[in-house]
Amino acid sequence: MSSTRRHRLGFLVVASAFAVAMAFATVPTPLWALYRVRDGLPTVVVTVAFAVYAAGVAIALFTVGHLSDHLGRRRVLVPALALEAVAALALTLTPNVVVLVVARVVTGLAVGAVTPTATAWLAELHGRSAARRPGTAAVVATAANLGGLGLGSLVAGFLVGHLGDPLRVPHLVFLVLLVVSAAAVRSVPETVTAQHRPYRVQRVAVPAAARGRYLAAALASFGLFAVLGLFSSLAPAVLASLGHTGAVPGGLTAASVFAAAALSQVLLVTLPAHHQLRLGLVLTAAGVVVLGAGVLAGTVALFVGGGVVAGAGVGVLLKGTLTTATSLAPAGSRGEATAGIFLAGYLGMAVPALAVGFSSSAGVAFTVSVPVLAAVVLLVLASVALALRANPAPATA
Repeated sequence: MSSTRRHRLGFLVVASAFAVAMAFATVPTPLWALYRVRDGLPTVVVTVAFAVYAAGVAIALFTVGHLSDHLGRRRVLVPALALEAVAALALTLTPNVVVLVVARVVTGLAVGAVTPTATAWLAELHGRSAARRPGTAAVVATAANLGGLGLGSLVAGFLVGHLGDPLRVPHLVFLVLLVVSAAAVRSVPETVTAQHRPYRVQRVAVPAAARGRYLAAALASFGLFAVLGLFSSLAPAVLASLGHTGAVPGGLTAASVFAAAALSQVLLVTLPAHHQLRLGLVLTAAGVVVLGAGVLAGTVALFVGGGVVAGAGVGVLLKGTLTTATSLAPAGSRGEATAGIFLAGYLGMAVPALAVGFSSSAGVAFTVSVPVLAAVVLLVLASVALALRANPAPATA
């Protein structure tokens, strides 16, 4: 097989493995309600299990996410997939809440290593496959990342609705997929020559020359990830409070939000960064208003529809924040600037969801806590809009 064909095939293998790894991260979304019913768990336990996943991702992004740049892509991606397979095996054998929390930490650590490694590898494989359209790698990475997150909850919801033993079967299916993916990735051509460098944790750098605009992008990341956190962890519980119980509705809702995010990124990939920020802010704000109103009115269609609109906004807003951050930073500090955006994002994913979970355990109804969360996100987005207006992009960005 020629080198070009090997790189093209490797591109498909890495993209598939990336999607599987991200999909496994959202497999528990439609299962939260089943755990709550079986074990009598309060909502706060669900949000804690979700928050430790976000913490695991953030830790891995800063400790191992950059190691593939000098160790090699394969040496990081294969162990990360294997780590997720271990989590899947544990949940297949012992699907209790303690194992669930530990497995979520492990999954977060793996995803934090997979995301930057697979994204960089896809770009390099595409560049060496003599393919046209250099932006294709970024589009495929986006589809694998956000699309995979949507696919995980969708597949898990389908399996729960059609097969027995719902707390084991979805994890068993993904155990097989992860093992196959890890084995396939071992045959993909390496694109990085291993180098021995002193280890250091990934740093966070804020570009001093454009600090106001960068901080606005980080604040936008906090807000958009708060929306993703709501649907990843609490969608089944909110739907149950609105009269739609069961695992399937929660899985479909989360999948729809992530699918909208992935689709908006793919369709608007050529839009300039400042337009992405504006459109993302408008769509996300509109969706948040509608979903909050849906919970207040007890209308499932408004909650789900608002989530899909917000998801579309989240996708394009995420692209805009990352593009803004990297354009503001010097060439040698772009990884550090991106790290700051993700740190703000994963704080946004964990903290608001935890707040809603704790308030629910304290007896606060979702008809109060979710609209309050929506109001907080709207306040964050309004602050972002004002900060962007007060800090225009430098001419060199």
